[in-house]
Amino acid sequence: MSLADRYQWLFRKSPALTVSLDEEGYFLDASDAWLKRFGYTREDLQQKRPQDLGSPESARRVNEEYLPLLRRTGRLDSVPFDITTKSGEHVECLASAIVERGAEGDYLRTVAVYTEVRQQARLEAHYRELYRSTPAMLYTVDSQGRVVHVSDRWLAKLGYRREEVLGRLITDFMAEDFREALLVDGRLQDIIAQGELENEPRKFVTRNGEIIEVLLSARAERDEQGQVVALLVASKDVTERNQAERQLRAAFEENARLREELQRERDYLREEVQVSMNFGRIIGESAALKKMLARLEAVSQTSASVLIHGESGVGKELVAHVIHARSPRANGPLVKVNCASIPHELFESEFFGHVKGAFTGAHRDRVGRFQLADGGTIFLDEVGEIPLDLQSKLLRVLQESEYERVGDDRTHTVDVRVVAATNRDLEKAVEAGRFREDLYYRLSVFPIDVPPLRERGDDVIQLASHFLERTCQEFGHTPLQLSRQQAQLLKRYDWPGNIRELKNVIERAVILSQGKVLRLDLAMADILSPAKIDRAAAEDGEDEVMTAQDLLELERNNLLAALRRADWRVSGKNGAAQLVGIKPTTFTDKMKKFGIKRPNGGARA
Repeated sequence: MSLADRYQWLFRKSPALTVSLDEEGYFLDASDAWLKRFGYTREDLQQKRPQDLGSPESARRVNEEYLPLLRRTGRLDSVPFDITTKSGEHVECLASAIVERGAEGDYLRTVAVYTEVRQQARLEAHYRELYRSTPAMLYTVDSQGRVVHVSDRWLAKLGYRREEVLGRLITDFMAEDFREALLVDGRLQDIIAQGELENEPRKFVTRNGEIIEVLLSARAERDEQGQVVALLVASKDVTERNQAERQLRAAFEENARLREELQRERDYLREEVQVSMNFGRIIGESAALKKMLARLEAVSQTSASVLIHGESGVGKELVAHVIHARSPRANGPLVKVNCASIPHELFESEFFGHVKGAFTGAHRDRVGRFQLADGGTIFLDEVGEIPLDLQSKLLRVLQESEYERVGDDRTHTVDVRVVAATNRDLEKAVEAGRFREDLYYRLSVFPIDVPPLRERGDDVIQLASHFLERTCQEFGHTPLQLSRQQAQLLKRYDWPGNIRELKNVIERAVILSQGKVLRLDLAMADILSPAKIDRAAAEDGEDEVMTAQDLLELERNNLLAALRRADWRVSGKNGAAQLVGIKPTTFTDKMKKFGIKRPNGGARA
């Protein structure tokens, strides 16, 4: 008897209910015990498969579950299956199967063993049904991470059919980052061997490519030696919850970012308007300047709109700063808008802001300058440059304190004081139709004219001395001083660029100076002819330098003169402080500094 014949004889005489199947699942042979129990002959089984002898439900399970699992893993363990005998009896069984392969790995046969179901097996089959139909997302993997059971809910969530899942690695259905991490150095098998998971985050990918975020919890099924043979995993879909948390977190972060940005913009704009002229002190004692200061003092404490007019470079921005600093709004923001530097199409957005998507390039919400200035003052520099078609919108916010952001249908209210400045003749612009008359009168409730430097007499010397001292400090230069000749030269020049031009000249002179001699002649060579410079030198004779002590004495004598004229009264109308153009507290401090005391008693308040 050959080896093959011996194998066949042992197979057929085995007391177990055993069959062998070909690669397509058709019967090759059956044990005598199997044939006797189910009433078939070997001829009856030709061109038939086990599912052809079972119920439709059994056939469905074979096609959808058992065959895919068998092909991927090479085995089945106690899966429920019923067979109808030749006489019509339905016999419930549990089937186990294994694929036999040759030495070269070629397919030989599949051997399946059937066991009639007892009461315990029926309970197991019942629980299998409950497992599949549970509304929870469940799956079970073997020790290698291959799916052996899966619930209908899990399949529905991911959009797969059961036969597409069973026998495959669970990582095949995970997002790439998780899949790669779990497949490194057997990490998946190590996690399964631990036998327990508690709210572990994972990401699965549905059949159509969507990402599902889940939390996994798992418990192990172990053999007698305590080794994990299967891992029952429950999944909780947290995709919507995580998305809501991310959106909420993003909203909080965006709010925080906008608050920080708003604060930065306010701080920046405040610093921008903090014109660094001796920390905001207006320098000079000329009659023209005192007249302007008197009007400034009168309007500062009110909420009236102010229109500052003056040539370029006279210090209109400094005047606006002083108005704000002396007003009840001093603790609020002072926001500057240079109307001459804003492109026409961005005026409305710059003034009132816009919402995300309002126009091309509006990638986020933007806060307008009026909102930034809420509770404070807005300084509209070069107000005459505002386009005529946008002046009506500016007029509305001035009249009604209301505006809408670009792309937004909500109306916002704002509490802002307006200070405007221009070097143009707005009355002529109104006559020419280039500026709205109603807007002009709304802005110029209280006009202030800033005198040009050529009308301020000796103020040019005080300003030049101040700029010289500060520039030497900033540039790290040896202290320099003005001579009498240089002072006269400064007074003779008309200063068409006003204070800005004077400051530039002084800075240029410090840069050109070597040692202790101020080279003002070189700094002014391009604006004064050599003949004028030489003539000024001839008229004044030898250079005479004013010392720091001379300047202090000059200031002390000036304070005394103001006190005598005001009958030693410091504050109030026509008081000494008003005559000099400084605050009463500052005047009192200077009196203490110079040791000035009123004869027969102190100065009067």
